[in-house]
Amino acid sequence: MSIKQFLKDWTLPVAIATGAIVYLTFYWVPQLEEAANFFGPIIDTIFPLMVFCTLFSTFCRVDFHQMRPHRWQFGVLLAQLLLVALNVWIIFCVEANPWQKILWESVLTCIIGPAATAAPVITAKIGGNINTMTAFVVLSSFTSALVIPAVFPLLERGVGLNFWSAFLIILEKLAMVLVLPLALGWFMQHFAKRLCEKIVSIPDLSFYLWSVQLCVVSGITVRNIVHSEAGASLLMMIAILSLILCFVLFLVGRRIGRHLGEEVNSGQASFQKNTALSIWVAYAYLNPMASVGAGCYVLWQNIINSLELWEYRRKK
Repeated sequence: MSIKQFLKDWTLPVAIATGAIVYLTFYWVPQLEEAANFFGPIIDTIFPLMVFCTLFSTFCRVDFHQMRPHRWQFGVLLAQLLLVALNVWIIFCVEANPWQKILWESVLTCIIGPAATAAPVITAKIGGNINTMTAFVVLSSFTSALVIPAVFPLLERGVGLNFWSAFLIILEKLAMVLVLPLALGWFMQHFAKRLCEKIVSIPDLSFYLWSVQLCVVSGITVRNIVHSEAGASLLMMIAILSLILCFVLFLVGRRIGRHLGEEVNSGQASFQKNTALSIWVAYAYLNPMASVGAGCYVLWQNIINSLELWEYRRKK
């Protein structure tokens, strides 16, 4: 197998490894500290733009006439809400133990987050329906924007979380990286058709843009883990639980899709999470160490995505 073919087949693991290695190189080599301080703020600034470009190229392909509700979407949302309720109950039970509380709060940040904005990109690559998945991402984002301000004050009573202010902040963050590229994609399809066709004609553009984005996410995840105040045993438990959760959400979504239609979409919708938003809410309203759960989760979910892509290519 040639290097080019290997990179094409295993793009996501290569992106994860590259992001981790680049960050650790800057972290361990003292001579690169000045360069790290220079590039760090730049990457933090352009990262939302990278998300925007990935979604914009995806939404140029979406058939907006088919973005209507389906039964499996509400099934996945119901399962998510039930798991959130179960997780909150567990946190109340272990509240006296601060380390166990952090452990389960890290799980909650993964469950309560909306579907990943890049979920339509991966779903389209494994034979799913990009139109219904895009509709679910919008529906899931609005649901999480309602649930997060309602749940978090119950867990951390000192954060002073006002429902409407938190709701509007979350919506604002999602609007910049989800609603705006969605609206621009619709505009391009109707009023700039020739340019839209050129964008759509580039093979796998959205996928490779997402791979670059994943490289940056992996570096940020490693940074959060390295600078975490949690001990090694707690970090290991968080990593293991996030892996188990990844498989649970994937299997639950697949089972729902098997009964309600669109098994591929339902599985991806259930387990592909917007971990960037989860990390933000953990830092803002929970113990910052709980954000490590979402950081580990993004690595696991993209390893599973890589295996799905490999299996789909093998069957094809």
